[in-house]
Amino acid sequence: MNDPAQSCGRAPKCAADYQARLSGPLLDRIDIQIEVASVSAQDLALPPPSEGTAAVAARVASARAIQRERFKEVGLRSNAQAEGELLDRVASPDAAGAKLLTDAAERMRLTARGYHRVLRVARTIADLAAAPSVARTHIAEALSYRRLALH
Repeated sequence: MNDPAQSCGRAPKCAADYQARLSGPLLDRIDIQIEVASVSAQDLALPPPSEGTAAVAARVASARAIQRERFKEVGLRSNAQAEGELLDRVASPDAAGAKLLTDAAERMRLTARGYHRVLRVARTIADLAAAPSVARTHIAEALSYRRLALH
């Protein structure tokens, strides 16, 4: 929680103690980790975001249709189910993305499972953008969702 008005003096220590109890293999199974700050009353009064719920739902439906079509011959429904050679084929990033992923895997000490989860998330991000292939920006965004595992 990032709200100083609602935090206790032990908050950083409590969070560190809690995260120390979570094993690396367990954290490795979590695809997306996002820290969300509390919303103030002032924020609630702001106009709605430019992309509404219906637009987001349409993008998600479109991405899911892309995935169903991609995997119809192999009996899968989504990127989350792709493994091994199939995952490498459908989520192989461009050269800049591959370099970023390799460098990040080393720096973040990604396991093989973590590496493949980043690829799956990046492929899904590309699908949400209706991009035909995985690019560096998709890899960068997917990596940003793993940041909490570093604490």
